[in-house]
Amino acid sequence: MTADPNLKLDNQLCFALYAASNAMTRLYRDKLEPLGLTYPQYLVMLVLWEQDGIAVKEIGQRLHLDSGTLTPMLKRMEQAGLVQRRRSKADERQVDIALTPAGEALKADIRGVRAELGCLLPLPAADIARLRTELRGLADGLIAAKPDSSTA
Repeated sequence: MTADPNLKLDNQLCFALYAASNAMTRLYRDKLEPLGLTYPQYLVMLVLWEQDGIAVKEIGQRLHLDSGTLTPMLKRMEQAGLVQRRRSKADERQVDIALTPAGEALKADIRGVRAELGCLLPLPAADIARLRTELRGLADGLIAAKPDSSTA
């Protein structure tokens, strides 16, 4: 029986993306764990370091996470003293997330992690920038192509 090349693991874009993502997440996990962060929490911190005091909904949109995933994570981050959750003064239904001084101070440690991990990537900076752009385009295209389940 001749194997169908379309069904070979090594021919799957999804597997190549999965393997690369998994390897990158493991690298980060080893560096973030001593700082008390998970990889998803690190992503939340990146969003907040760009724009502090934003709504949970906006963080979810940036990270492509729903509130059911994000809310428990933000509660743990609040318990760890990294963020503060508070109701919006403009709209009581909205919860805003703000960095605490400890959350802001963590930025210095993360810079060191980023520098260390950047040295581990086996690609020149120009190739990394091009790959990042292509992967963002792929993600945006896949997100846009996904049928809206609310209309089904």
